[in-house]
Amino acid sequence: MALANILKRKRNVFLLSVTAIVLGCTSPTTFVPQAPDYNDETMWITTDGDTLGTGADVFYVVSTWEEDWQDAEGRTSHYADVWNPKHRERMAREMNKAAAYMAPGNRFYAPYYRHTTMETFLTLNEDTIRQRARLAMDDVCTAFDHFQARRDQSRPLIIAGFSQGGLAVVELLKHIDDETYSQLAAAYVLGYKVTPEDTLQTNHIKAAQGETDTGVTICYNTVKDVRYIQPVIAATCMGINPVNWHTDATPATLHDTITVTLSPEYHVLVVTGYSGSEYRPYKNFLNVGDIHSCEPWLYSECLQRNIQVRAKEWRKTNNHQIPSDEQGL
Repeated sequence: MALANILKRKRNVFLLSVTAIVLGCTSPTTFVPQAPDYNDETMWITTDGDTLGTGADVFYVVSTWEEDWQDAEGRTSHYADVWNPKHRERMAREMNKAAAYMAPGNRFYAPYYRHTTMETFLTLNEDTIRQRARLAMDDVCTAFDHFQARRDQSRPLIIAGFSQGGLAVVELLKHIDDETYSQLAAAYVLGYKVTPEDTLQTNHIKAAQGETDTGVTICYNTVKDVRYIQPVIAATCMGINPVNWHTDATPATLHDTITVTLSPEYHVLVVTGYSGSEYRPYKNFLNVGDIHSCEPWLYSECLQRNIQVRAKEWRKTNNHQIPSDEQGL
């Protein structure tokens, strides 16, 4: 018994040391908030809008809402605190707004997680971003595994996320196994990049080529001109126009007055006839020539329809039976 206790203590010390090294949080002036417990239903926003049982399960990852902040002891945190009501309130705004168009006809699940702060991305340093985001991505993967273990896996799976949530989608595609990937109708990387290195790390990232293909990744970023591409967010190797679902430069008209054209060279959407003035510039980093903040909202009607289309196509491909209460309708 004594030996077992000694080994247990050594293991705990080892795990704490590894965690500190991985997170780079050995400084007494920094603070990492308590991890979420995904068995706690308050760690989720969920909506069941699938009254017919014919839709998809949508796993949505929220974007970045927090700036660096200090705890009561004056330690700086680079992470959102999922137990802090103000942090949760800010995340919930986006999660509920996404649910408003993604949940109808589907089951919608969005976890709170310790996303890394805006200051992390303001460093413009890829190494810093990857290191600090590791904790956030671990939370998302833990939440997804919890969700996946409990959902009906005969239903099509949709994974979607905006900005840092888009980064999480890319990391989830690396994280999932082949069986889970076989359930994927589509993954939506909204306002973030997919790099060549990402595609080499998994065979689960396949660029969408049209409106109906399944098991694919939809990625786009919006700018007023390609010179406004923000590399740490939008230097991507793939893109598709969510208005006409073309991967070439065929322009599409949105809301009668907005022209959306994909740049095949830079894989970003170039828009005209839309100022994006409702999205204020942020610290000379976002919404300055790019229109980063519009990504989940400007194209929401297109995304809502497309989720339904790809879920239906996945069911066809997988010979999924129509529920008996819908047959004959």
